[in-house]
Amino acid sequence: MRAAAYPAYRSTWHRWLKQVPAHWRERKLKFAAHAQSSNVDKHLVDDEELVRLCNYTEVYNHAQITDDLPFMAATASQSEIEKFLLRAGDVIITKDSESWDDIAVPAWVPKDLDNVLCGYHLSHIRPNAAELDGAYLHLLLSSEAVNYQFCVAANGVTRFGLPARQIDQAIVLLPPLDEQRAIVRFLDAKTAEIDALIARKQRLLELLAEQRSALITKAVTKGLNPNAPLKPSGLPWPGDIPKHWQVLPLTKYLDSWIDYRGKTPRKTASGVFLVTAKNIKGGRIDYQLSQEFVAEDVYDEVMRRGLPEIGDVLLTTEAPLGEVAAIDRTEVALAQRVIKLCGRRGILDNGFLRLWMMSAPFQWHLLSYATGSTATGLKASRKCILKLLLPPIGEQRSIAEFVHRRLERIDRQVAKIEGTLTVHREFRSALITAAVTGQIDVRDWEPRKAAA
Repeated sequence: MRAAAYPAYRSTWHRWLKQVPAHWRERKLKFAAHAQSSNVDKHLVDDEELVRLCNYTEVYNHAQITDDLPFMAATASQSEIEKFLLRAGDVIITKDSESWDDIAVPAWVPKDLDNVLCGYHLSHIRPNAAELDGAYLHLLLSSEAVNYQFCVAANGVTRFGLPARQIDQAIVLLPPLDEQRAIVRFLDAKTAEIDALIARKQRLLELLAEQRSALITKAVTKGLNPNAPLKPSGLPWPGDIPKHWQVLPLTKYLDSWIDYRGKTPRKTASGVFLVTAKNIKGGRIDYQLSQEFVAEDVYDEVMRRGLPEIGDVLLTTEAPLGEVAAIDRTEVALAQRVIKLCGRRGILDNGFLRLWMMSAPFQWHLLSYATGSTATGLKASRKCILKLLLPPIGEQRSIAEFVHRRLERIDRQVAKIEGTLTVHREFRSALITAAVTGQIDVRDWEPRKAAA
């Protein structure tokens, strides 16, 4: 997208911004808006008024706070209602986070909300309508350049918080009001185009995930020969299976089933990589999703129940339940809520076992025997219930090799789409920052007219 710069700029002393348009003003937020941290909690108190509470998740997950969001019921005093009732133009930001660079996520209130209050762990900002437009402020706080002020101001070690005084002290850029609204119109149109493109890419990823699941399930329940005679499986979930296949107890055909539940190992800053349930996703170990370590001198004790071998299959038993992966390197430790399985040599191939455990029938069967309300898990005592569809060993290997090749193709498509999604999101972020910091002049921008 080509966009002109402003005709004149002036320098600033801010680390996060070198220059702004010459006619823009810079002010501390406290002089252009009223910011206050909410103290309205989730408790129900008998002598208080019943209200709806906008909480952290609504703000973190939505750019706009609208009446159709699932606000929780709470109570508040009359003074709290007067202070924190959400009105058109208000901006809410998160003031706490587990990461310093994920602080002050903003959301905007486009219309007055009936009986909805800003809740705890949030800061409520009401712009001075005479000089600051709420929709513009939301975009300004969404930009990386301006949000940087909050990131560096957050304090904490394992959890970070943003003090109220740092919100007041933040520098905001104030173009004239009509220019703020022009920036909002421009970014609303352009980000909508980008968001539509992102949504289409995400739908492609969903379709590829469905294709992946269907490929695995068909291969491990029907085999590769479409003309093979079938027989009833005797189970409700896979339907008919090839006539020469067997339905057997899973644990009976394993050389090992090692559950690493027990004492949590002490984590260290370096050492042997600890594979946790968070690392196991989509059939493989993702070493970037969580990075924890155990000391080398305690490794043997941590892994006393059984050392990992290449190709061993991992199954998560909780948080989340049912994720599967194959061990691809031996220099790892295994955490709680992870089970290591190995098929009986010459009878059950680990490649086929991994695919079977990723299939829809196994996952359905696993979940049907899971327990728990907030964190669903599998008790060790129930492992004997799990079933296995077992073709001859040679056929298992053929199935595993065929599916592996097909999955590699799908994974390449997924990686390509995820790469374009990253580019789209980065461009979206850069476009917002460029517009709200005056690096591009959008005052004369007009939306394209639809073709006749």
